[in-house]
Amino acid sequence: MKKIFFDINKIMIGLLLVAGLFASCKKLIEIPANPPSSITQQEQFADSATTLSAVAGVYTYNPGNGFAYSDGNLTLCAGLSADELTTSISSDAQQFYTYTITPLNNIVSSNLWPLPYQSIYQVNSVLSGVTNNNGLSAAFQKQITGEMEVVRALYYFNLANLFGGVPLVTTTNYAATDRLPRSTVTAIYAQVKTDLTDAGKKLTASYPSAGRFRPNLYTAIALLAKVNLYQGNWQNAYNEADSVIRLGGFNLEPNLNNVFLDGSVEAIWQLPANGLYSVYTDAANLLPQYSGASPNYPVTPFLLNAFETGDQRLPNWIGSTSVNNQTLYYANKYKNLNSAVTTEDQMILRLGELYLIRAEAAAQLNNLTQALADINAIRQRAGLSPNPADAASQTAVLNAVMRERRVELFCEWGNRWFDLKRTGTAAAVLGAEKTGFTANAALYPVPQVQIQLDNLLAQNPGY
Repeated sequence: MKKIFFDINKIMIGLLLVAGLFASCKKLIEIPANPPSSITQQEQFADSATTLSAVAGVYTYNPGNGFAYSDGNLTLCAGLSADELTTSISSDAQQFYTYTITPLNNIVSSNLWPLPYQSIYQVNSVLSGVTNNNGLSAAFQKQITGEMEVVRALYYFNLANLFGGVPLVTTTNYAATDRLPRSTVTAIYAQVKTDLTDAGKKLTASYPSAGRFRPNLYTAIALLAKVNLYQGNWQNAYNEADSVIRLGGFNLEPNLNNVFLDGSVEAIWQLPANGLYSVYTDAANLLPQYSGASPNYPVTPFLLNAFETGDQRLPNWIGSTSVNNQTLYYANKYKNLNSAVTTEDQMILRLGELYLIRAEAAAQLNNLTQALADINAIRQRAGLSPNPADAASQTAVLNAVMRERRVELFCEWGNRWFDLKRTGTAAAVLGAEKTGFTANAALYPVPQVQIQLDNLLAQNPGY
């Protein structure tokens, strides 16, 4: 932990400002003209204009210097760990597919662990800068605080699902964060829910800027619904997903190929890919780089075989290419490899997922009629007819929900990997499909460099 936070201590104010400059696309946040190149903490949060430059830095689509998940590694690595993606390339990424990850794995050491913490520091810095700030209106303080709490909750939710318990950092005080032990998963989830609950009291139903790029009230509620689903709090998950679906003003995008575009009516929270990084990284990772090239990470036969006949998600969200007379298939939700075109945004939360959260929660509450209605709303959009046979029992409906999650949410935010783990089916499913999976593989290793720098950190079992 010391390495992460000590380095940031020297550069954070400049980083916040520079990141804000990268995020200066007008459709996200307006940045003041000709801002200075170096300012103090007090100057950074002197007024709403300078504060927004720091806020813009939090949302910057700039791998390694802004929004942590801009690099696409969560989707890639979780897809390889689950049964969505494969690769023949000998690399650190391949270790996720073969369950041979070590604490020296470069993606873990340089991306999955440190980048969220770097971004959490940015969030904590903004929270510190706006709290009790007499230069900012009370309404502005509430808005920015709520936004930052949602962002921090997202980071800790993903860290807990990738690594288990992790150090919990909610301050920029280096004396307090120089060396920290791992908090429990229970404590991490408690902080996530505290942040989201408080954000729900501070945010409004209106988005604070053009588009859906900064969290609003329903963004906080949607993420809270996901958290409660993962914890098995079925009634809360149902109520929150139901609120978003009924009251949030979102709609299922009727055209599958419009779901991930800028301006999607399904989007609850998107992040625009701007400026120097205008190609969404999932496209760069998963699409063939040129005509006739092999995709680096083809989808597995297990994913292909999960689609029913007539499912329009298959031709619209799975691409194919012929290489040496062999047909290879790849995830094709994001289709843009042209850096001059910025029609696609990184989708963080969307309405389709909320329908499936409500469906699963409803099924767990034995409200099978509602669960099937939500499943069939997603199926209808995919060109499929309802399947009344799934109404036979609660178990059958829950199985139908998980089938639908698999083909609707594939290669998005590690949903399949997380689903297999939270439902306790990872060993049975992955053990039958692949070799090398053990119970210890469900969590990634803590980077060795962090353990060397922080003797309070404990390694996950099996590493």
